[in-house]
Amino acid sequence: MPITKILEENKRLYGGEVALVEINPGREAIRHVTWKEYELIQPESIAPYRREITWSVFVEKANRVANMLTSRGVAKGDKVGILLMNCLEWLPVYFGVLKTGALAVPLNFRYTADEIKYCVDLAEVDVLIFGPEFIGRVEEIADDINRGRLLIYCGTGSSPTFSEDYHELTADCSSKFTDVELTDDDLAAIYFSSGTTGFPKAILHNHRSLMHACYTEQAHHGQTHDDVFLCIPPLYHTGAKMHWFGSFLVGGKGVLLKGTEPKSVLDAVSSEQCTIVWLLVPWAQDVLSALDRGDLKIADYQLDQWRMMHIGAQPVPRSLVARWLKYFPEHAYDTNYGLSESIGPGCVHLGVENIEKVGAIGIAGYGWQTKIVGEDGAVVAQGSVGELCVKGDGVMLEYYRDPEATAVALRDGWLFTGDMAMQDEDGFIFLVDRKKDVIISGGENIYPVQIEEFLHTHPDIKDVAVIGIPDERLGEASAAIIQVEEGHVLTEEQVMTFASELPRYKRPRKIIFANVPRNATGKIEKPKLRQMYGAEYLVESQNLS
Repeated sequence: MPITKILEENKRLYGGEVALVEINPGREAIRHVTWKEYELIQPESIAPYRREITWSVFVEKANRVANMLTSRGVAKGDKVGILLMNCLEWLPVYFGVLKTGALAVPLNFRYTADEIKYCVDLAEVDVLIFGPEFIGRVEEIADDINRGRLLIYCGTGSSPTFSEDYHELTADCSSKFTDVELTDDDLAAIYFSSGTTGFPKAILHNHRSLMHACYTEQAHHGQTHDDVFLCIPPLYHTGAKMHWFGSFLVGGKGVLLKGTEPKSVLDAVSSEQCTIVWLLVPWAQDVLSALDRGDLKIADYQLDQWRMMHIGAQPVPRSLVARWLKYFPEHAYDTNYGLSESIGPGCVHLGVENIEKVGAIGIAGYGWQTKIVGEDGAVVAQGSVGELCVKGDGVMLEYYRDPEATAVALRDGWLFTGDMAMQDEDGFIFLVDRKKDVIISGGENIYPVQIEEFLHTHPDIKDVAVIGIPDERLGEASAAIIQVEEGHVLTEEQVMTFASELPRYKRPRKIIFANVPRNATGKIEKPKLRQMYGAEYLVESQNLS
């Protein structure tokens, strides 16, 4: 059944109960925007606040969105882009889009103006709904993307001249809507990922995929109606939304926290009585560090109801889990592996009962199959390294408008993940390396080619390679190995100043001046570089901690 049916069922069963809460702890919630964008944000969005809606209001808001879109010509099969920071409007907009039969197209809030335009064009977006944090970026490309597209501003204050106002458009719309007839096979959403080149790919999913995510997540973590899920990661990411789907399936309350400071996290868990929290490695590290320093004290918070600490999106250090369980010995712990191509996390799942296997990503998740294959496509022997493949109802339909990439990734119903893995004697899967050179830093994907291309524009740089190196807090950090032009002089400070033009998360964390090795075909030998510098930097990091 289409996922919108769950929303209607939650209204029927729990209409007067709280569905979603938004907590803004204050200035920290906007620290990732540029100063130019900061100046456009309304003062009330900086001050702390808390908002909530019930399941009935959730449905009414989604219906108003659906009516607004249909009144402007949006129909089944059209695409609606969503470029919003986490807020109380995000999910009603998402479900309002789905109710019309259109496809929801969430966009990464870190995208530059050019990346927004690229994705809007690739996905053939008909409508773009954007928030106040993105006025500057959308304005840069408004003349290019406004032709034939409806731009809708969702925020406080006056709407920019190049867009229409979300609140004005929805205010007069009916809170009742007759959902478009949908089946499991109808298209539902396009999410974005990237290949080794760094260019985003549009990942197409149907309603069966979304429902599969609901069932998988709830089966793994046993959410009940009484559970309260704390959601901190951005909702454009499948990982955040699909974890919330397990609570959505049973009508549990979800809490959207705008901020990652340790005190904000514990305040939210305590005040909202959260029972399940999904953290990224850096956030968990920050909480532990604050507790170690004595900046936070567990006794100051109501945390007895907190039953599960869940980490995903990147490899989890065993030492982190051990430290966590010293402070929270009663917590169940779990980690999932997944991709946007497999509708987010859960296709491989550790399981709360397998704490002794921390370090593994787990076994096949609920409703999933896995295999590890060699270059010939045959399953490798247990203990041997090969490419991890997954199969299930959550696998994408295709890379939208990219048949060549689709043919590489999808074969006989199996998704070839591009991740190298091995299986131990108990059947647990361990990631070994990635075929792709994507760096996962703090749960975000960083694409080395983009950074390399930028650094190559510096006149003193002859060659450059960007690799991921171990980082205790972020999981991985980016390091740039720079070969300087003969006779030229370049300092680390000069490189960092030059790289300041990049978005903050793309800037290299470490600069290494050395020759860049290339093979006979001209390709950079990144495995050699990781071997040369990865372990060395990890030792330095440990010695400094």
